[in-house]
Order: sequence, then C-alpha cells, then structure tokens
Amino acid sequence: MSSALDRLKNLTNKISGYEIARKDNLIILQNLYKEINIDKKVQSFEELFHFKAVNLSGASLLSENLGEIKEGKYLQILAISYDKEAVVKSKNISLAYFGRVEGVDEELKNKVVEFILRYRFEKSFMTLEHYHEMLLPFNNKS
Repeated sequence: MSSALDRLKNLTNKISGYEIARKDNLIILQNLYKEINIDKKVQSFEELFHFKAVNLSGASLLSENLGEIKEGKYLQILAISYDKEAVVKSKNISLAYFGRVEGVDEELKNKVVEFILRYRFEKSFMTLEHYHEMLLPFNNKS
C-alpha cells in the first residue's frame, strides 16, 4: 500500500512540477518574444502558436552543442506556416533576422536560442493536449 501511495505522490509531484515549469516558461517566453522583437512580425503572442514549427538557422539546437554557432551562416528565426487550402501547403516565414552569426552579440544569440527552446517546450504541451482531446471518444470503448 505504501509503495502505491509513494508512486502516486511521485507522479503528482512530477505533474505539478511540469505545470509550474510550463507557467514559468510562458512568462519568460512572452518576455523574450518582445525582447528579441518577434512582436514586430507576429502581432499577438498567441499567434506564435498558429505556426506548425519555429526553427533557427545559424546556431545549433542540439543538446550536445547547444548554441554553438555555424560559421558563415546567418542567425535567423524561421516559422513554418501551413495552409491546407493553398496550392503550396507550407511555407517558411522569417520572424527575425539578426545578420551573420559571427557578428551577433553572444547574449542576443543565447536569448534567441532560449526563445526557440521555450517555444518548443510550450508547443509540446499544446500537442499533448490536442492528442489527449482527440483520444477522448475512444476512452469509453473497450
């Protein structure tokens, strides 16, 4: 009995920890959205999440070399939009262009990398919620 209760406590702590991290992440993400001027290209913060994805060129997003610059490239935030009615379904949109990565201030580059990671963190929660809702009709079937 104690073991089951301990597992439930651990699971509850983990879930509440994720929710706290998510709330904190959204606050910081919204600040970065303004700080690196994404608000100039995307009118409202909520519109950011209409994009299928947001990518980065010019710096690595891999955990083993996070933020490492790619010589000769340009630091740029690209969003992928999707329109199922259009002839060309998806297209890349530049959300921010910062110039040659070698010339970008280290602090700014780090904020850009952080912005992308925080966006993806929130987007993953949204995806999880979407699929959870899609599965609801199947929950009563066995």
